[in-house]
Amino acid sequence: MVQSSISHKKDLKVQVREAYGRLVYSYTTHLKQVEQLTNKNKRIKYWQIALSAISTGGFLGAVVTNQIIMTWIGGIVSTALLALNLFFKDFNLIDDIKKHRSTADDLWIVRERYISLLTDFDALNEEVIMKRRDELQDRTAEIYRVASSTNSRSYSAAQKALKEDEEQLFRASEIDKMLPEHLREANIQNQKGESMY
Repeated sequence: MVQSSISHKKDLKVQVREAYGRLVYSYTTHLKQVEQLTNKNKRIKYWQIALSAISTGGFLGAVVTNQIIMTWIGGIVSTALLALNLFFKDFNLIDDIKKHRSTADDLWIVRERYISLLTDFDALNEEVIMKRRDELQDRTAEIYRVASSTNSRSYSAAQKALKEDEEQLFRASEIDKMLPEHLREANIQNQKGESMY
């Protein structure tokens, strides 16, 4: 019975760790989707501003210089601006950005709760662990139910960020730099070392 319980607790830990890993991927993917949509929105705005300025400049130039070429330039660029605006009129990138950011925010708190569960894991009994695991899975399912879809480009960017760039990780020395001096682990270790002599 004891052996079976130890084995089950190990299996639970594996399951919780895997769920945490999947959640971190989803969280990071939504953040990458926000980045991509924000960059796309900026590019569209820049093009709209540039084309607008060129077409207005072309028409003003035609009036001032009375040259037909300026009218043609203004007309062509104005048509390109109209095409750009019509193509993106049904896209609401700002709303999409807000939805993905909201999903990432919701996933962030679940991620933190998974970290707390893994931190407390050895101090908890199996029933409590299973109850918390189920609650976290239910909350994650609720978030996914209303979440906007991400694309493969965002997933690839998340994969690179997590595996190569270690974006969601902090080294102890990095955390130390963010904390006040009296809370830094390096200082605490030094004080412990000094107190031994």
